[in-house]
Amino acid sequence: MQQVKIMNQEQNNNNQVAAEEKRPRENSVGYFKIQFRPEKQLFSASTRLQGLQKNDVVMVQAEHGLEPARLLSVVPGWPEKESKKKVTPLIIVRRGTRDEAAKFEKLGDMETNAFRICSELIEKHNLPMSLVKVERFFNGGKIIFYFTAENRVDFRELVKNLVQEFRTRVEMRQIGVRHETKMLGGLGCCGRELCCSSFIQNFESVSIKMAKEQNLPLNPAKISGACNRLLCCLNYEYKTYKAARKGMPKVGKKIIFNDQGYKVRQHNVLKETIVVMNNDGEEFTLTKDEWKSAVVQPSAKNK
Repeated sequence: MQQVKIMNQEQNNNNQVAAEEKRPRENSVGYFKIQFRPEKQLFSASTRLQGLQKNDVVMVQAEHGLEPARLLSVVPGWPEKESKKKVTPLIIVRRGTRDEAAKFEKLGDMETNAFRICSELIEKHNLPMSLVKVERFFNGGKIIFYFTAENRVDFRELVKNLVQEFRTRVEMRQIGVRHETKMLGGLGCCGRELCCSSFIQNFESVSIKMAKEQNLPLNPAKISGACNRLLCCLNYEYKTYKAARKGMPKVGKKIIFNDQGYKVRQHNVLKETIVVMNNDGEEFTLTKDEWKSAVVQPSAKNK
């Protein structure tokens, strides 16, 4: 009798374990790389949906509603521990239906057709503007035409024609050369895809001071990008160079090393060395240990 009770107890425990395994567990959040248009910028998106595969069409929450996107790859983890910038991923709401996937495939052709029609109307009205890109909302609620122009353009008649043609809201947005390059894409001087068209979402200010801090040649052809503006990548290592220079004697300062006077001529931040010149005009390279042991002479103002 006791053996029967033990067997029944073991069976109840097994049934309880099986029931717990069948209970729906809270799905963990997964992160993916998605693309709203072929060969355009990639975005990060999160979701609790399970079983998503590469090339699936998913519906993503945008500012104006749901927009379809193609799932390209899984992101290993989020957020990146080394990144201090707060970047919020988009949210994948659900999988796209067959009809939505079919409409998504035609969306690019619809935008190409709208680009052609608008270009013809711009030429017809003889407007001093250059059309760059057309973006059509998936729900058909609006079409945005991005263009560049040197001055303000009176495009009221153009908008009337576009509204009559597409029977939806039309918005004209004038953009600068940096945003134009971002939309058109291309290759940088490094041989890779332009940063702005591949991953940069918001432009940060770039100054000539950043090039000087990194000992780069101040040649516009060498430090300018495809947009003829300063390279965005000047910003990437600027803080690192600035922090590394803090402990180094400034260029132009006079130092005493091994009882001899020298003047600092140049920094090599990557090697952590400095180039100095003695009173005879001879140049020497001091290692980190050497220039750290040197004594910096106070300037005349501090005397």
